[in-house]
Amino acid sequence: MKRCLGLILLGLGLAGCQSPNPYVAASAPMPPAPAQAANTFDASAYPAPVRDYGAYRNWTWRNGQLPAGTAWADSAQIAEAVSGALDQRGLRPLHDQRPPDLLVSADVRLEKRLRQVQDDYGYGYGGYNRYGNGYGMYNTVPVVRTYEVTVAVARVNLFDARNGQPVWSTSAETASQGSLSERADALRKAVQKAMTAYPPS
Repeated sequence: MKRCLGLILLGLGLAGCQSPNPYVAASAPMPPAPAQAANTFDASAYPAPVRDYGAYRNWTWRNGQLPAGTAWADSAQIAEAVSGALDQRGLRPLHDQRPPDLLVSADVRLEKRLRQVQDDYGYGYGGYNRYGNGYGMYNTVPVVRTYEVTVAVARVNLFDARNGQPVWSTSAETASQGSLSERADALRKAVQKAMTAYPPS
């Protein structure tokens, strides 16, 4: 009898503890799209199309102007270095009135860079005892020196001639010291090195 009474009380207690779930899934209806949305294309909602770099075969200078010269390299040197590097990548300069595939701009600037070099200075003592065994101690102390150098930074920018959109850009730097011919050679090598990454994979 006590057992039945206990089960009844337990059942009533559990029934009294039950309550409706306060967390009910409900949401407001989605607002209607604006009227102009039906006629508007949002290109940013889609990934950019893959650019066909093989379609670019020729080029001309942007705005019809050669790169501006500097005290470090004149306009003709910069133009020659860029033209040679583009030629090695299969891009030919356009000499007639056909519309080009690419517009090219380039410039060279002198910029400061900080360099560091570490020297290890050592000290110690040592010798041999009467049995011929060596002994001693040696230690090194690293000394880091920071110095400033001037470098020439060459930048090349490629633009799609049809829409003016940037296609690709690169830069490379080289030491700014040397004679006029040495600087021209250094500039040519720096631009060629920068252009090795074109076309991007």
